Amino acid sequence: MLHYGLSELDYLDLNKGSRSLDLSGCRKTLKLALLSDSAPQYLTPLFKTLLAKNGVRAEIYEASYDTMELEILDPGSGLHAFRPDTVVILPSVQALRDRYNHFSGDKTLFAEEQAERFTSLWKKLRAFSGASVIQGDYVLPNEKLFGNYEDKAANSFYHTVVSLNRALRQAARPLNHVFISDIDHVAAYHGRRHWLDEKMWILCKAFCAFEFLPHAVQNIVDTLLSLAGEGVKCIVLDLDNTLWGGIIGDDGLEGIRIGHFEDGEAFQNFQYHLLALKDRGILLAVCSKNDLETALRPFREHPEMVLREKDIAVFVANWSSKAENIRTISRMLNIGCGSMAFIDDNLFERGVVRDAIPEMIVPELPDDPADYVRCLTELNLFETTAISALDTDRAELYRIESRRKLGQVQFEDPKAYLESLEMTMTCGRFDPFHLPRIAQLLQRSNQFNLLTRRYAESQCEAFMKDEQNWFPMYLSLKDKYGDNGLISAVIARFDSEAMNIEEWVMSCRVLARGVEQYAMNTLFEEAAKRGVRKIRARYEPTEKNGMVRDLYERLGFRRTGGSGDGPVDWEIDAADYRPQSHFIRTAHTLPGESV
Repeated sequence: MLHYGLSELDYLDLNKGSRSLDLSGCRKTLKLALLSDSAPQYLTPLFKTLLAKNGVRAEIYEASYDTMELEILDPGSGLHAFRPDTVVILPSVQALRDRYNHFSGDKTLFAEEQAERFTSLWKKLRAFSGASVIQGDYVLPNEKLFGNYEDKAANSFYHTVVSLNRALRQAARPLNHVFISDIDHVAAYHGRRHWLDEKMWILCKAFCAFEFLPHAVQNIVDTLLSLAGEGVKCIVLDLDNTLWGGIIGDDGLEGIRIGHFEDGEAFQNFQYHLLALKDRGILLAVCSKNDLETALRPFREHPEMVLREKDIAVFVANWSSKAENIRTISRMLNIGCGSMAFIDDNLFERGVVRDAIPEMIVPELPDDPADYVRCLTELNLFETTAISALDTDRAELYRIESRRKLGQVQFEDPKAYLESLEMTMTCGRFDPFHLPRIAQLLQRSNQFNLLTRRYAESQCEAFMKDEQNWFPMYLSLKDKYGDNGLISAVIARFDSEAMNIEEWVMSCRVLARGVEQYAMNTLFEEAAKRGVRKIRARYEPTEKNGMVRDLYERLGFRRTGGSGDGPVDWEIDAADYRPQSHFIRTAHTLPGESV
């Protein structure tokens, strides 16, 4: 994802930068394999630089030109030995044209044959690797033999590419480990006429014109970052001249511009875009230098406002510095500033926040509000590789949480408060219905995350199906205020004598409510059913998960290895475990589950 704008995607700058990358600030490492029927050497430096800009160190296996089948089908290939986390398959329309021209069969069947070629490669990859696959689609060619009649002419190359792209999408839709990178959309956005450089294809097999290579790579990098749990979870919004034209404190409710008046339509369109993002799970917050009641008035009273007070997860309006208020919003939402974007029309305020919170995304907002939506769209801050029903309820969950915090103030005794919540837990083995939300939780959780292993939905599905060796458990919590939804996931593996906790994540919204204790009690119940003698676990420190450094010690485990700032191993004998106390009742477990 881009932090400021398209100016970041300069081919020469990125290529030069790849030779002297500073990887000291990288929080994660990604093993990436690149397979293409264009020249991959022009792409690899761009992947390394763009991933590093987002805190990811890339180890890249660059397959030789046009060796996709050889690398995947040969068990002795470098791809098999590399064991990548993700495989990128990036085909070029120029190479496809050459295949099409030399195809001796019925050309109306060519698209179907090529679709089968790729789906077969996906299956072969799946057979020996748990890697995710990012499959690029084809950029539509410029030539149209039949003009506007092209879509009805089955025997043209243009129609073939359209059909092949459609077939790839249909084949990938049910596969939770395959993701389509819409390269054709990127090419269309910048102009297909200039995207394809036929001369450079002939000379050096360049995927596209060199100036557009970073745009193609960035589109794939956005998916890679989403798979790694990166992305924007919350948009922090200024108000005056950002959500409406004018200054509410000076111009009053009747004087601000929104709706069909001057540039008010542009602001209204921007609000519709923000509302759509909110409805798909992105949190909206307000950070404004204003009196609170004055700032709230348009949300409550203006007839042309699209966003209303209920759409805002946290509303902060005062005269303190915006950087200070953004940190307050971050704490209230339990979301790191690196997962937030700040939208403000004021150049000075953007600079102050950018200097004070360098990890935060602060786009260079254009002067004309008619371009606000385009600006956000170009940054592609909200790439996702999974959706769940919970996404649409996310803002409501955070509002309910604020009511819980207000309720807590009424109790001096924390235990009395927890008991008053009337909490009930539903837990069960991973199932198809919950897999999307489980994958999201594993990819996005940073603070309560013991190992930070970003398992994809396809890997979670494999754990779910292997009942002999794996026990993957989800937990959903309700209380008298509402439904918290699916809030924790634990993945445990069995060997001959122990249960090994391979990952444990939990939403920070439910910290200190007894969920940890409930989960551990449930794990020991499962261990007892299987007759294992020990439970083993590991904590691997990151920049963000310090809060769980001593979790296993608090739960009665003993340290068996590790020290200092590195990973720490923990273990406990089943006979020594004493059930942890909490105030959570079990609602039910799913039929057939072993929890």
